[in-house]
Amino acid sequence: MEKKQPFVPSTWSDWITVVGAHEHNLKHITAKIPKNCLTVITGPSGSGKSSLALDVLYTEGKRRYMESLSSYARQFLGIAKKPLFDRIDGLCPAIAIEQKTVGSNPRSTVGTITEIYDYLRVLFARIGHLHCPECAMPISVESPESITHMIINKFKHQTITIAAPIVERKKGEFLWELLSLFDSGLYRFIIDGTHYKFKSQDEIHALKLKKSVPHTIDALIDSLEVSDSERSRIFEAIEKAFTFARGMCRIIVGEKKYIYSSSRMCVQCATSIADIEPRLFSFNSPIGACPECQGLGTLSAWSWHDGGSTSYKSEYETSYIDRYAIHFTCDTCNGKRLNPMALAVTIGNKDIIELSSLSIKQLRSFFASTQFSEKEFEIAAALLKEIDNRLQFLIDVGLGYLTLNRPARTLSGGEGQRIRLATQIGSALSGVLYVLDEPSIGLHQRDNDRLIDTLKSLRDQGNTVVVVEHDIDTMREADYIIDMGPAAGSLGGEITAYGTPEQLAQNPDSLTGAYLSGKREIKVPRTLRKAKGYMTLKNATTHNLKNVTVDIPLGVLCGISGVSGSGKSSLIMHELVPQVRQALARKKISGPSETLSGTETLENMVVIDQSPIGRTPRSNPATYLGIFDEIRTLFAQLPESVARGYKSGRFSFNVSDGRCAECNGDGTITVEMHFLPEVVMTCKTCNGKRYNSETLQILYKGKNIADILALTALQALELFAHHKRLAKTLQLLCEVGLDYIQLGQPSTTLSGGEAQRIKLVGELAKRGADTLYILDEPTTGLHSNDIEKLLGVLNRLVDKGNSMIVIEHNLDVLKTVDYLIDLGPEGGDEGGMIVAYGTPRKVAQSHKSHTGRYLAHYF
Repeated sequence: MEKKQPFVPSTWSDWITVVGAHEHNLKHITAKIPKNCLTVITGPSGSGKSSLALDVLYTEGKRRYMESLSSYARQFLGIAKKPLFDRIDGLCPAIAIEQKTVGSNPRSTVGTITEIYDYLRVLFARIGHLHCPECAMPISVESPESITHMIINKFKHQTITIAAPIVERKKGEFLWELLSLFDSGLYRFIIDGTHYKFKSQDEIHALKLKKSVPHTIDALIDSLEVSDSERSRIFEAIEKAFTFARGMCRIIVGEKKYIYSSSRMCVQCATSIADIEPRLFSFNSPIGACPECQGLGTLSAWSWHDGGSTSYKSEYETSYIDRYAIHFTCDTCNGKRLNPMALAVTIGNKDIIELSSLSIKQLRSFFASTQFSEKEFEIAAALLKEIDNRLQFLIDVGLGYLTLNRPARTLSGGEGQRIRLATQIGSALSGVLYVLDEPSIGLHQRDNDRLIDTLKSLRDQGNTVVVVEHDIDTMREADYIIDMGPAAGSLGGEITAYGTPEQLAQNPDSLTGAYLSGKREIKVPRTLRKAKGYMTLKNATTHNLKNVTVDIPLGVLCGISGVSGSGKSSLIMHELVPQVRQALARKKISGPSETLSGTETLENMVVIDQSPIGRTPRSNPATYLGIFDEIRTLFAQLPESVARGYKSGRFSFNVSDGRCAECNGDGTITVEMHFLPEVVMTCKTCNGKRYNSETLQILYKGKNIADILALTALQALELFAHHKRLAKTLQLLCEVGLDYIQLGQPSTTLSGGEAQRIKLVGELAKRGADTLYILDEPTTGLHSNDIEKLLGVLNRLVDKGNSMIVIEHNLDVLKTVDYLIDLGPEGGDEGGMIVAYGTPRKVAQSHKSHTGRYLAHYF
């Protein structure tokens, strides 16, 4: 896409103007964002980027839009808190596309959240080719005569009931339908499994079916023993059923029920498909879901079954264990989630689940190459166009390797964000403020250009796009950049520079500008470490890995690279990590594994991922790193504490002695509201400080325990500079770029990248060697300046005698590692192979490697 010329607004109405923003660490700043442009807000971690973009612009844009709605609508949407600012002019309705997972519901898939699966369901219902679910023969139209003939042949000498299926699992009262049928001479019915024989209309009125509950209603036409002499009676009953039930009848034989249709029927098996409707293909509907697993595709067993035994039968061997439960593929549907009737409908000889198992890129090619009849194309043209557009949007944001049946809970935050981005482009709105939080996270440099084109497409639809981003390429393609800083936390919250990328690169006050211009850069190391040994992982086949055997060096910093979906996490997280754990566990018990060797020198393994360090507001960096224990001990040793008999427990907000009795140490009080979201208020007794007045009277250098928890890591380092153990951990927090984090900041407010770096600090504070460290994209949310600091910390761990594996896309990291293993060549089914390995310089010479092509610029 051709670069848009820089936009120069001429009037006040062409800008969004924020005056006096002081949310979080913002220092009453005034910012101007040009409308209908792509604006990047950048700066060091903790400098106030997200505060300005998400907490001020997006929150206020959403709040103003909600205020324009009726009070009835607002009671369901909740009440948004007004951000801290003096004035905002020219604001548009706002949509945020954040870094958060798209849900943990096991029924949610890529297909359902993008709505592509919904279009596929309609497509299959309209032009799908029907087959018998039992014999796979194509189902053709049958007449009442052929149906009668089949009944006589199949059910001879058996008593059958011929019924007209009036309603099939639909909500409603159906009073008019029952009265109409009664007037037509039908008085026997089966309603929701119960037999009724009505003698008058008053009895039907008294039935009162619940309107909100799905019902099934059959009108009973005749009951008889099947024989050749009853042929005409059967024929008349079927015709009568067809009349009342739109060409369908139900034959009841004992406990079994068979539905026959005059239009869709298998002559060979006497099996008929009734109405083909979109919900037949939904695994979230009882109409379409597999009856055994209810549409989940898996069944579960628990370790306390069979007297608490933890051993399972052989059919469970390919299953996975999660929270004491073991999940295994459903034998009835073989994990396809749908019942046989739904799977018997095909397009291009593939059922809907087989299509959902193709990668998005393959699925688009499938529809492009499938030949449709003139009638089919006339019916489905609009559907096919919508499906193709949405598939292309997903490919454009670098997600062509995903499949529609991929569970949503297995997606990374970056993948979920780009799915929402593709969905917004498909909605084709204009006049909207879109705020995105680092959309390039988890994206290979190869796919970055397509992401940038997607952001431009969103802008060119007449929208204002604001992106919080550190990626240099995205900044170079932006219309306007706002650089926050100059540092983090209390030292940030200001706008240090603004303007076009060219203007920023020439601004001496801009840290980001220095990296844009090339005046500052992360250097390629002159010498690389040599491996002190290798682990050999053999025959890895998890997910898309194609029987991979790989040598992984020890004693060095090893990078794992590749395009999105190439198999990086599958190789390391799903193959290597479990096998190393097993090897360490059996080190002194049994011999080496057949699939993993070379782990003899390892003493320990630490996986540092982006999962939260705690799941409640009571957890914080100080408690996780053990800093708080040291601080509480220090307070307990103060003369005033000794005189009062205060122990270290007095200074914990989890112990009743010292905490505020009103809020139980939370600092806030939650009030449940009827029909409205709960209201969280600052505790009036302690003013949010969590402790009672007596505890807060104990001071260290003029600060009480609540004041200490409110300090940033940098402020705390200055205060505790003479306490070696405290100062060491606090210094490490600053070195990994977390100097702005408050000691008592609730863990629930930390990003995945921040949580990962806090875990890294915890490991750095320990002593030891011969540990294997595994990190998954540690540069998430980091500015180039912070990446430089982080690399210094990682190298210190390796220099101690440890080994480190880093899964990463960031080229500044990949160019500095000692050894690089690149997977690909593409994502999904086209990936799962080792395409290059060796030093970064060697990988840069590979013509097969996308990563190598970009690394070549540095060598």
